Amino acid sequence: MDISITGHHVHVSDSIRNYVNKRLQKVANHFRQPANVDVVLHKEHDSFHLEATLHGKKMAIHASSQSTDMFSAIDAMSSKLDRQVIKHKERLTSHGKHEIRKSTGRY
Repeated sequence: MDISITGHHVHVSDSIRNYVNKRLQKVANHFRQPANVDVVLHKEHDSFHLEATLHGKKMAIHASSQSTDMFSAIDAMSSKLDRQVIKHKERLTSHGKHEIRKSTGRY
């Protein structure tokens, strides 16, 4: 997975970069083909805003989070992105098929 991290009014240190890579590795395990993730860090007053956009084959998934602590914002953003990827993959595999009900004589 190719991860690009940029910061607005924030210095992106190696520890932040490594932590984002570690947290997004869970999301990378859902894909066979490589995907690109663009992470943008913003600092406004006392809070950190994170936005991540995952670009895969025929899809783009966006997640964002906000917190006063940088690392908790990264955790929230990565869990949101992971949930959205799982939901997207479930939609692709279900194909809208309905479960066939057993005939019980009731409608």
